[in-house]
Amino acid sequence: LILSNKSLFKTSRFQTISVCRPNLSSSNIHLNSYFLFTQDAICTLNTLQTNASALQQVRQERNHPQQQLQAMQGFLERAGLTVEELNRLNIIHVTGTKGKGSTCAFTEKILRSYGFRTGFYSSPHLVQVRERIRINGQPIGKDIFSKYFWQIYGRLEESKVDASGGTMPAYFRFLTILAFHVFLQEKVDVAVIEVGIGGAYDCTNIIRKPWVCGVASLGIDHTQILGDTIEKIAWQKGGIFKPGVPAFTVSQPEGAMAVLRDRAKEIQCPLWLCPNLDDYQTDGTALHLGLAGKHQRWNASLALQLSNSWLKRRCSPGKSSRMATSFRPSSEMMMGLANTEWPGRNQTLRNGEVTYFLDGAHTVRSMQACVDWFKGSAAQHEKNASGPVARVLLFNATGDRDSAAMLKLLVPCHFDFAVFCPNITEAIVSCNADQQNFNVSVENMLTRCMDNQRSWHLHNRGVDQGGAGLLIEERLVPDNQADTLVFPCILSALQWISQGRDAVLADANKQVLAVKPNIRAKAAVLREAAQIHVLVTGSLHLVGGVLKHLSPTYSN
Repeated sequence: LILSNKSLFKTSRFQTISVCRPNLSSSNIHLNSYFLFTQDAICTLNTLQTNASALQQVRQERNHPQQQLQAMQGFLERAGLTVEELNRLNIIHVTGTKGKGSTCAFTEKILRSYGFRTGFYSSPHLVQVRERIRINGQPIGKDIFSKYFWQIYGRLEESKVDASGGTMPAYFRFLTILAFHVFLQEKVDVAVIEVGIGGAYDCTNIIRKPWVCGVASLGIDHTQILGDTIEKIAWQKGGIFKPGVPAFTVSQPEGAMAVLRDRAKEIQCPLWLCPNLDDYQTDGTALHLGLAGKHQRWNASLALQLSNSWLKRRCSPGKSSRMATSFRPSSEMMMGLANTEWPGRNQTLRNGEVTYFLDGAHTVRSMQACVDWFKGSAAQHEKNASGPVARVLLFNATGDRDSAAMLKLLVPCHFDFAVFCPNITEAIVSCNADQQNFNVSVENMLTRCMDNQRSWHLHNRGVDQGGAGLLIEERLVPDNQADTLVFPCILSALQWISQGRDAVLADANKQVLAVKPNIRAKAAVLREAAQIHVLVTGSLHLVGGVLKHLSPTYSN
């Protein structure tokens, strides 16, 4: 079934590998001529996902993880940068399993509220790769991206000849080097750097002298790389600690906290535990957060400590930064917390009669937080509805995530339909280089969706119904699976869920795959409901694909 449908998922993979790009071997490169090469730059960047020599190097380094940082330093130097130069970025370095991105977003917004010029490096991106590198809260522009991309790519390409066994860095390494280069060239006052995976051997840990470090909530994730216990994961996360550099963490599981303390003592890093957000002195005025969800309160507290520590050093050098106690947040801090935006995390978006609840939770712990947020937020919206509300789950998970455990947590939300699709924005693709992923096949993605569908049935009925199918014309769809549906792409799933009631999705320019008549008939509950509530979760890439179709900000 899946193999016969391959033609629906044609990508520009082979075009991408042979993209037209500037002549990087020339020593007389005029960078202004590259500004129109944004899409080519992204396509060239994507080749680093499947660069054979780079992938082979990464595989070898997994058995000798300390070699990862050695390799990163080599790439950094080939790109014309030095580790010492990074010290000029006045870095705030943040790791964690859940909440590190939100913590960085709070911290960046607070410091921007003081008037500082900020750089912010995060991952993954939701829709456009430029989102990973931000100046003053905004993704860098296409012209800036193109300019600096070709500068770094050109240096690395040319230095392959001189480097012994020289290769190009893999995707994330390249973007990390690019971010450092952008921030140095754009002369930011502070760079907020989110760790990719782990900490100790993450390529962002090439940083030697950050101004302050933070560890957000820890949990089980990326077990093949970081280890299968909370203690092993905590050891990796504590690897970003540096001698004499203040570090802060939030309340952690007992085993994880003990490991973090041991790591801090070993590295000679002062480590403090953040207070509860309610303990800050605000003259009785509650701190308002721009991000929804109770778990954001710990992220906000960590952000207050990180920004306060950074400000103390910036404005009062030489003074002690031992302030892991509650203090009176300034008006700038309060404004920063209140105005923070971090798309795709506990985000609510209403398009007419359809309301989307978007959260990229992809671990068991973060999914529980998502469920708690959705229950409360959806209930508030339902109070204002003029009639019955239909609930739909749109889910996908990738990598080695425990999909079954996450789906089990979602059962009590009482969805009328559970819809599954891969992280493919459209089945009939125009080249969307930002969201191409060559590290997993379409067949694997669809198989994972059908496995998720079976898990949902097991949790809800205790019986595997079997016989999953893609809901397009001339494909088998068993009648006993009216409550679960598998679609070949995000757009087809959204169009079926919305049933023409979202004007954005009803755009005539959006191509639609034909759906079997009996499947259209089963959507009567969606057409008759006063409102449709859709929870999109399980993957930030899925959330990003949904935002691309729903939000003009991302669709342009």
